[in-house]
Amino acid sequence: MKENSKLTAKNISLFVFAALWITVHTGCDSSAQFQAITTEPTVEKAVSPGPNPPVIADAKTILSRPQVPILCYHQLRDFRPTDGKIGKDYIVPVANFRAQMKMLADSGYHSILPDQLYDYLATGKELPSKPVMITFDDTRLDQYTVGLPELNRYGFKGVFFIMTVSLDRPGYMSKDEVKQLSAQGHVIGSHTWDHHSVKKYTEEDWKTQIAKPSKQLESITGKPVQYFAYPFGLWNRDAIQNLKRFHFKSVFQLSDPRDKDDPLYTVRRFIIPGEWSAGGMMRVMKSSFK
Repeated sequence: MKENSKLTAKNISLFVFAALWITVHTGCDSSAQFQAITTEPTVEKAVSPGPNPPVIADAKTILSRPQVPILCYHQLRDFRPTDGKIGKDYIVPVANFRAQMKMLADSGYHSILPDQLYDYLATGKELPSKPVMITFDDTRLDQYTVGLPELNRYGFKGVFFIMTVSLDRPGYMSKDEVKQLSAQGHVIGSHTWDHHSVKKYTEEDWKTQIAKPSKQLESITGKPVQYFAYPFGLWNRDAIQNLKRFHFKSVFQLSDPRDKDDPLYTVRRFIIPGEWSAGGMMRVMKSSFK
C-alpha cells in the first residue's frame, strides 16, 4: 500500500497473512492466521428503516474486504528468569514494545478504533492509509503504565479489553485508570468477568460473564460497551448467537477462520510474540498486508 493511498474494498490489494500459531500460557491462548480473500461483487442490503438507513454489507461482501492488521498485546514487561518459552510468547519486553510503536509511527501507520473498522467492513467506508489496530487484553497494569505513554507519544489510540474480576487488584488496572483511558479517547471493550471460555457457558454464565461486566464498564466510563474479545480466542456458533443478545457491534477472536455467516463476530487479531523485534513485526505486516 502506498503512503497516500486509502484503504477501500475497491483499491486495496488482496493479501495472505502467514499463519501464526502461538500458544499462550495465560490470557488469550491463541494466535492469528490470515487467509486469502477473494474480492467478488455482491449486493449490499439495508437492514434498518428510516429516511437514510445505513447500508450494511452482507457476510460475503464483508469477507471480501481485505483485513486490517490488528495487534494483540497482553503483558508489557521485561522477561524474568522464571519465564519459560510459552511465557515469552505473550510477554513483550518494554524496549521491544517501544520500538514497535516507534516503527509503526515512523512507517506512516495510523491507529484506528473499532467503530472505524466496523464502518469499513459493514459499509465500505474509507480508512486512513496504513491502518492498524492496537489492542490489549486482560487489564494488566503495565498496559497503563507502559503502553499508554507510548500510544500518547505517537498520537495512537488503543482498544483495551477488560476482564472485570481483576479491576483494582495488585498488578491490574483500577477502575479510575480504565475511566481515564476512556476519557482520553481509547476504547474500552469487554473480556468477560474472569476469562472463562464462552463455549462452556450456561444461561447464568451469560449474565455473570457478559451482562454484568458490560454494565459495570458502562458505569465506569459512561459509554456503551460495543465490542468484546473472546477469552482464549475461542468461540462457536452458539456463542455468536448468544452474544447478539447483548448488541455488540463486533467481536474479536484470534486464530480461527472467520465465520462465513457472521464475520463481524469473528474479527481476527494476532498476538505479537515477546521475542519479535520491531523489524520482525514490520516484515510480517509488510509482506502480508499490501
